[in-house]
Amino acid sequence: MTNKLVPFFLIGASLVAGCDNQQSSTTAPMAPKVDIADAVASVNGVYISKTALQELESDIAERTQGQSFPKDKLIEELVQRELLVQEALQKQLDKSPEFIQRMDVVRKSLLSQAALQNYLKSNPVTDEEIKAEYEKNVGGENNMEYKARHILVKTEDEAKKIIAQLDKGAKFDELAKKTSTGPSGPEGGDLGWFAPSQMVTPFSEAVIALENGKYTSEPVETQFGWHVILREDSRQQTMPALEEVKEQITPYLQRQKVQTMMENLRAGAQVEILIPIEAPAAPQLGETKAPETETEAAPAEESPAADQPASEKSSESLEAPADQ
Repeated sequence: MTNKLVPFFLIGASLVAGCDNQQSSTTAPMAPKVDIADAVASVNGVYISKTALQELESDIAERTQGQSFPKDKLIEELVQRELLVQEALQKQLDKSPEFIQRMDVVRKSLLSQAALQNYLKSNPVTDEEIKAEYEKNVGGENNMEYKARHILVKTEDEAKKIIAQLDKGAKFDELAKKTSTGPSGPEGGDLGWFAPSQMVTPFSEAVIALENGKYTSEPVETQFGWHVILREDSRQQTMPALEEVKEQITPYLQRQKVQTMMENLRAGAQVEILIPIEAPAAPQLGETKAPETETEAAPAEESPAADQPASEKSSESLEAPADQ
């Protein structure tokens, strides 16, 4: 670390953190009074608090991934900030319309954060909720993964003819190479290992219902076409322990609580949009085009407990759009 001063490396990134100002002004009338015993420096009679130094240290550590700076450099940073604050107040820059407008934006941002923090403090995620979410996503079919092949064709009649050939002893992988229209066709329809949530519902339900080594006796229809499915194997996934995913589940449940809060606030408010909003181009109802792949992953907001990767992912999965 060089001996150069820190200030202009830090100043732009933390406009809100920093100094305690004893001067009264229209922008900060409620600034807390700092006693000399709680101060690390004084600038023209204005004390800079130990709390301000601690907040600056925490802010830097967060933004630099744990990097620390000598305390004298951080105090100098706070001194220079206070000098700039006093200069701005002397020139009454806090009275300018631009400054007042920006402060209003900052104020509203901080208030919105405070409202969310207050709600989560009043409605914390409990250990029981974390455990329930964990158990919901590691039990039943969520704890299983499957290895399968499939043959994808355009019509039900084509699929039935393929099943008839299989009944007569045809090899599944050879038929897939010859007839499947899906990208796995050249590999004999091999989908590898996958969790049910990675596949569209009709497909995953058909796989779950099969026994290992059996194929579907009737074609399975999805938005991609008609499938003949062979379930080759199944096994339990090795799921992480609760303690390993607790820190992932907690923010997920917090987001759910916040979403509920916002839905309730919106439902109880009178909201009127006063300007025309141009909606993005989208397919008409009933004309949604399906992706050109054969499978879809679970929605992006799926619980982290269920989001642990299987030992091998299907090579054909496609992450679903966030609005699904």
